[in-house]
Amino acid sequence: MTAAEETARVETQEVLTGRVVVETSVDVVDEPVRATLDGDVVDVVRVPRDEVVTVLPEIRVDGDVTIIPVVEEVLVVEKRLVLKEELHVRRRTETRTVEVPVRLRRQTATIRREDADGIDNSEA
Repeated sequence: MTAAEETARVETQEVLTGRVVVETSVDVVDEPVRATLDGDVVDVVRVPRDEVVTVLPEIRVDGDVTIIPVVEEVLVVEKRLVLKEELHVRRRTETRTVEVPVRLRRQTATIRREDADGIDNSEA
């Protein structure tokens, strides 16, 4: 029979040995952005005709030119359809480069290690 017996007990406890401080900052940088813009330019040329016609001419396309007839009724002894002019509409594409500033943000982080006493242990 054992009169006394020893037992072992292990306990853990948290001990502050240091801490890490992370600071972030945001820098704003303006950088230009280039873009190519396409657009249509329309030229209109008036072409005098002064022709007598019997029917209203149709709008027609000749290559890259759209021709729009403009007519008026003229009172003579009889009423006649007179082609007064045509509008020749030509479409051409222009390309231009534009530069627009764009605001970009960059985030940076600074890390500082401190021991339990608050002494900075960061590496330079």
